[in-house]
This record gives sequence, C-alpha cells and structure tokens, in this order.
Amino acid sequence: MSTPVIETTSLHKNYGDLEAVKDLNIKVESAQVFGFLGPNGAGKSTSLKMMVGLLKPTSGDVLINGKDPAKHSQELKAKIGHIPQDIVIWEELTVEENLWYMASLYRIPKDQAKASIDRLIDEIQLEDKRKARAKTLSGGLKRRLNIILGLVHEPDIVVCDEPTPGLDPQSRTLVWEFILDLAKKKGKTVILTTHFMEEADRLSDTVAIIDHGKLLVVDTPENLKNSIGEGDLIEIKLNDDDLYDEALARLQDYPNLDNVGIYAGNLQVNCLNAPSKLAGILNAIEAIEGLDVVDMKIRKATLEDVFIHLTGRELRE
Repeated sequence: MSTPVIETTSLHKNYGDLEAVKDLNIKVESAQVFGFLGPNGAGKSTSLKMMVGLLKPTSGDVLINGKDPAKHSQELKAKIGHIPQDIVIWEELTVEENLWYMASLYRIPKDQAKASIDRLIDEIQLEDKRKARAKTLSGGLKRRLNIILGLVHEPDIVVCDEPTPGLDPQSRTLVWEFILDLAKKKGKTVILTTHFMEEADRLSDTVAIIDHGKLLVVDTPENLKNSIGEGDLIEIKLNDDDLYDEALARLQDYPNLDNVGIYAGNLQVNCLNAPSKLAGILNAIEAIEGLDVVDMKIRKATLEDVFIHLTGRELRE
C-alpha cells in the first residue's frame, strides 16, 4: 500500500480554552482532488494549515509524504503550492512579469522557470494577455493569474482555497478543467476548499466535511449523496407555513420514506421509486384541513443536501 501524501493522526488545536480542531484523522492520497468542506468557523482553515505544515498542532501528528514537517520544513514547503481565495498579484507588473517574479522568489533556474511560465500561461489561456499589466485585467483574468502564480515552482501538493468566486460560467468551467488536469494528468494532489457544493461534487474524488472542529464524514461524493437516503428526493411546498409541522408528523409515519424533514421552506423526503409513491404522499398531507400543495419537484440528492443535513441551516459568521 502506498504512503498517503498527507496523513493526520489525532490532531488537536487549542487556542486557550477554545478547541478549534478535535481529533482530526485524515488520509489524502496521491493524484486526487480532496474536497475539504465546512461552514464558516468550522475549523477548516486551522485544519488545513496543520495538514500542510504551516501551523503546529497542540497535539497529534502530521506526516507529509511520510515525513514530519517540523523536521523537514524547507524541503516540504517547496512541494506545496497555495492558491489563495484573495487575489494576490502585483498590479504594475505584466502577467509574464508576475510569474517571473514568483519564480525568482523560489529561486527556480531560468530555463526551468521559462518552461513552467510558458506552459501555465498557455494552459490557463492567458497567452494574449502575456504582456498586459495585471491592473488592466478583468476580475476573471486576475483570478486565473492568481491560480497559476501558486504553481510556478511545480508543487506536488496544491491547496486551492475558493478558486472560482466571481467567475462567469465559461471561466469557471476552464478553471475546473485546469484543476482536474492537475490531479488526473499531472499526478498532483489537490486539496480543494469551496462553498460551491456543485464545484466540490464535480471535482472531488473524496470529500471531508468538518464542523465545530470535528470531522463528520470522509467519503466519495456519490456515497455521501446516497447516505441521506437512496433513490429520489421529493420537495413539497405548502400554501401555509403553519401547516408544515402537521404535514411533517403525517409523513414521519408514512412507510418507506427516509430523512423526512423541513428544509429551505419545503417538506423534503427521500424514497426509492418516488413517482409510484407520490400519489399516496400527497393524499396523506392533503387530508389536512386548509392545506394545498403549491409546488412539488422530484430530483436526485446533491452534495449540498448532505452538507445541510450534517451541519444544519443556521448562518455562520
């Protein structure tokens, strides 16, 4: 069995009386996209910093390529690339000059740097902006430059922190394909943090969800979606908010339904072969006096459904 690229064992991080991360045990394998998800304040950023050796844990162990980052700091840091959520570029430099400057910070030999810069500019489709000053770029083009700045030194591990906010659909698709190629074609290990559940679903081989400092689940997106109920998901919108609790009580006693609840102002249930059960479900709730069904839909469960199911609906600061 191959050594995981990143492995954490019983990882804890305390800030005074606050336990920000509690007993984190994760293995990240090579050449995969590892989605790391959690609400704001869940302990995600603290966990990531410990996982890549940027923050010392209060207790527990981290291994990167089987090595302790505390003992091999410089060697391991050179293997990690960080693509930050905030755009960090030098506005007065051209696209090409930004990349050359970053290469100089890593002391990359000139020939190696040129090959890397030319390839990255081509792959992220910035060739026609190579000589343009960064300050003249649109927001989407700045975002694409921001991404490749973290890759000039050819890292083996790439941390993508919210890589696509503000991008139009075409640019987002380009970035998604670029990230997938990093793992699938170039063999890099990508750790992806995002609040876009569709993004995590499309890109991730494995997804971990953390909340209140504790790891809740680690599995494939498909297995996670199946975990909240097999088959289809039915959403039903009612005419009166005061009738949801009574309708919910009736459906909780209805046979062969999973995860009956109220989410986003709708009754929601999972079941196999939903179309065949729909008439019976509607009959059960429409018997309630004054109740009418305003809207109804049948769909497949999404990763967002899993996320809400595990972490709740309350807003986080």
